[in-house]
Amino acid sequence: MFKIGNRKVGTKYPPLIIAEIGINHEGKIWKAKKMIDDAFDAGCECVKFQYHIPEKEMIKNNTIPGNAKESIWNIIKRCTLSHKNEMEIFEYVKKKGMIYLSTPFSDKAATNLKKMGVKAFKIGSGECNNYPLVDFISKYKKPIILSTGMNDINSIKKSVDIIQKNGCPIAILHCVSLYPTPFSKLNLPRIQEIKKKFKRAVVGISDHSLGIHGSLAAVTLGANIVEKHFTSSKKWKGPDISISIDKNQLKELKIQSKDIFNSINNKVNETKMRKYEKKTIDFAYSSVVTIQKIEKGDFLNKKNIWVKRPGLGDFLAKDFPKLLGKKAKRTIYKDRYLKKKDIL
Repeated sequence: MFKIGNRKVGTKYPPLIIAEIGINHEGKIWKAKKMIDDAFDAGCECVKFQYHIPEKEMIKNNTIPGNAKESIWNIIKRCTLSHKNEMEIFEYVKKKGMIYLSTPFSDKAATNLKKMGVKAFKIGSGECNNYPLVDFISKYKKPIILSTGMNDINSIKKSVDIIQKNGCPIAILHCVSLYPTPFSKLNLPRIQEIKKKFKRAVVGISDHSLGIHGSLAAVTLGANIVEKHFTSSKKWKGPDISISIDKNQLKELKIQSKDIFNSINNKVNETKMRKYEKKTIDFAYSSVVTIQKIEKGDFLNKKNIWVKRPGLGDFLAKDFPKLLGKKAKRTIYKDRYLKKKDIL
């Protein structure tokens, strides 16, 4: 059982939608709160941040990510919130009754999150093969959601083994670390591959494609968690804004993913299905009717009986062949349902 607080996550429950605010706040707490408010208004249960302490997670460098025009060092420095601000956001989310998640990028960040009282940890794709950090985080024995972009099954397995050895419930997210991810490279069948390989794990997707239809397709393949970058305004600046969904899209993702879940996971047996369809059956089915007057003693044939709607007669269309050659017990007028009492 994978559970974050009171929220159960798995095949028996509607997908958990995670609005990844990440660093879209650009270091501004008012933006962070605005996105929390909008995610809440969209019906989203969970928001996720990134907890950065630049000096603890990287050395100063000039590396420029593929989806940016400045160095990762400058981006993270600009977007880092103080621990006081992180605490304020944590409490703000909690007061709304939402689930707060955050990705720690260092042992210090993980320790700070633990002290804050987080219910679970998210480990990002870049840390999936950072086995020392994975081990450090999982020793807190809280549920862990593991993203797997840039990692093959073998490297994922090493992290999974560490997490499970330390006694943590685990969810694994299929992910392609390409921003945005073209649909031709989204590789959704990998969701089912991960499900087969890691049978004890809940499986989902961290989706970097544009829009929500890639995520909805993932739900049809069994994704129990959907994580999407989120923003209140696509006009804001930031490295992840271009791949983020807005409030209206988040609302649709929440509604439609639940609809898909219900359509897949509520199997109806054939008897009950016919009961549900009874009103439609009554007018859509065809019954055997007379198409000309039939005298007593006449034989039924294709010239005097046929099938017409609605299906309210004693004999339905499926009964037509067995009625051919039967003898009329009495006179039957044209355009009448053929009844059991009419034939010998």
